[in-house]
Amino acid sequence: MSGSVSGEGLAGKAGAPCAHCPALTGLADRAEGLLRSDRRAVLGIAGAPAAGKSTLAGLLLVELRARHPEEVVLVGMDAFHLGQTVLDRRGLTSVKGAPQTFDALGYVALLTRIRETDETVFAPEFRREIEDSIAQAVEVTPETRLVITEGNYLLLPQQPWAQVRPLLDEAWFVHLEDSERRRRMVARHRRFGRSLEAATARTTGSDEANAALVNAAQNRPDLVIEETRSV
Repeated sequence: MSGSVSGEGLAGKAGAPCAHCPALTGLADRAEGLLRSDRRAVLGIAGAPAAGKSTLAGLLLVELRARHPEEVVLVGMDAFHLGQTVLDRRGLTSVKGAPQTFDALGYVALLTRIRETDETVFAPEFRREIEDSIAQAVEVTPETRLVITEGNYLLLPQQPWAQVRPLLDEAWFVHLEDSERRRRMVARHRRFGRSLEAATARTTGSDEANAALVNAAQNRPDLVIEETRSV
């Protein structure tokens, strides 16, 4: 069943992420229902860069682990970004973050394995501080009943990304008003060492192109979350 909700309650005072807000509680209740599956379930959270999907995924992880220790884990799509040496060799450095700069089929293979086995599965993890992934950093154990996965392109209808949607038991799309999304994106780039000029250029260049692509084409989300507050 599809629908939409406001994500305003995900932010508390001064726009800080809120771990005990009504909106988060409602979303956690909905995600908790996936734990009743007779196999591992996968919840996908998609959205444009800086829309708030990673923040939401992190808050959900904390809330659900408090309710169900050892049964919920987070696996990010960003961990399937091509390495910098590959990007350099293919001439893709200037569009880093675009759909073609990820190993989409590798991501599909991981989700397939997660769904089809109860055995331990190891997954990579993206570390923003080094702009690269660490192999086998996330452990999906036999006790794991719900995997939360988030990323820009989970609901992209173009191949090979279209293969992701059938692997999601439920898919949420986080949308944020453009000016606030751009403000967040600039702030993120600044936090990781870019000058204001460089951060603005990246935000209005390749990041904006990726955001436009994601917002224009959503492959059957079950829930659309309209994020409206600063995070």
